[in-house]
Amino acid sequence: MTAPTVASDDLSAALPSTLPPVTRTPVLPAGFVAGGLSAGIKASGRPDLAIIAVGTGRPAAVAALFTRNRMAAAPVRLSQQHLLATEPAGRGRRGWASAVISTSGSANAATGPAGDTDQAEIAAALAAALGLEPRHTLTLSTGVIGKRLPVPRVTDGLARLVPTLGDQPEALLAAANALRTTDSTAKAATTIVELPGTHGMPVTVRVSGVAKGVGMIHPGMATMLAVLMTDATIEPQTLEGLLRPAAARTWNQLTVDGDTSTNDTVFLLASGAAGAAPVVPGSPAAILLGEAVTAVARDLARQQAADGEGAGTLITCQVSGAADDPEARAVARAVVASSLVKAAAHGGDPNWGRIAGAAGNAALPAAPLLENGGLTPAEAAARAGQQVALDPDLLRIAIAGYPVFDGRAGGPLPFDRSAARAAMDASELLIRLDLGLGAGTGEAFGCDLTEAYVRENAEYTT
Repeated sequence: MTAPTVASDDLSAALPSTLPPVTRTPVLPAGFVAGGLSAGIKASGRPDLAIIAVGTGRPAAVAALFTRNRMAAAPVRLSQQHLLATEPAGRGRRGWASAVISTSGSANAATGPAGDTDQAEIAAALAAALGLEPRHTLTLSTGVIGKRLPVPRVTDGLARLVPTLGDQPEALLAAANALRTTDSTAKAATTIVELPGTHGMPVTVRVSGVAKGVGMIHPGMATMLAVLMTDATIEPQTLEGLLRPAAARTWNQLTVDGDTSTNDTVFLLASGAAGAAPVVPGSPAAILLGEAVTAVARDLARQQAADGEGAGTLITCQVSGAADDPEARAVARAVVASSLVKAAAHGGDPNWGRIAGAAGNAALPAAPLLENGGLTPAEAAARAGQQVALDPDLLRIAIAGYPVFDGRAGGPLPFDRSAARAAMDASELLIRLDLGLGAGTGEAFGCDLTEAYVRENAEYTT
């Protein structure tokens, strides 16, 4: 399914898109190497240590998004400090880096000063192994909150992993696998665009990414863990200007269970190794690269929703006819976040009343998220938290291609309930709404709520 661009009167199908096509292949852009292995952090012995590094001999430009949770983990705080050290004007949200290290099995959150020391030791070990300055390293961790990292095991794993780093697809796949905790599969996505080269001829530029996170997912400025890479040439500030609106349309529209993690992090690194001309803000090249970043982020977010803990169905809600895009996104996210909608999806119940009720409760998010989506700071501050405009007499709803409600036709529509139930029994459920108020469009991704989710999280630490 492609991302929406313009409104459509046909609610039986997904909204159209102009984003570049994405393949779910772990392909490294030029200038990057990667790898992953088991360092013994997880008792299961599964892969738990990953590195993605820049092999060009110079740092990559970086843009980052982090959790807004006040219990932010040690790796989040250290990465912000390192970015701030490389570009003070970036406020810890952009800068320069040459390597990212991820540990899985321990979140290293709520571990106090000792956890900060552990994370710094791991960053220093990575820097030493790769011949870098520690400030040019970034750190990710995921797993149980309150559990310290076994630093000796991590450093021993580093010594084994660094010599094996490679630029082949299997190297990035190994890193993606090492990111996982309760994910059932690794998640990767790649797309390509043509940008102007330094001598005017077009140059192929790749954008790729890997991600993890299938529980404790309700992002505010990021998602569980994701690393995106491109071989475009671009400054950190311009890169940040592409990442933030991409996240507003994708990861900030992803919800599994309504909980925002202590470790949420997205990194976007640009190696400059493709030989393209520098991307200038607002240029056609910037627009193309931004669409590529959005396409990769969107596909990773969809993979995360589909793999939600215990999930059997990916729920995609697409909204058209809103007053503007932020309001459309707010309605879509309210629908996929509804526990009642999620339970109905699991039971194959075309209960459109739950969808209408969720849409009627939709409110705009916090000001920083609205700014990411394109509003000015003043507009964002004024509109944050406001209820979305919705007129029941104009609202239309379709479930799995079946129109079920049309306010302009008097409300509830007759439909074949048995056929709709059968259509809902699929790997993806499309819910379409049109508000009839304007040209705003948006979408959100979630999953059904199942007994398996409860079992998974009732026994997570035991």
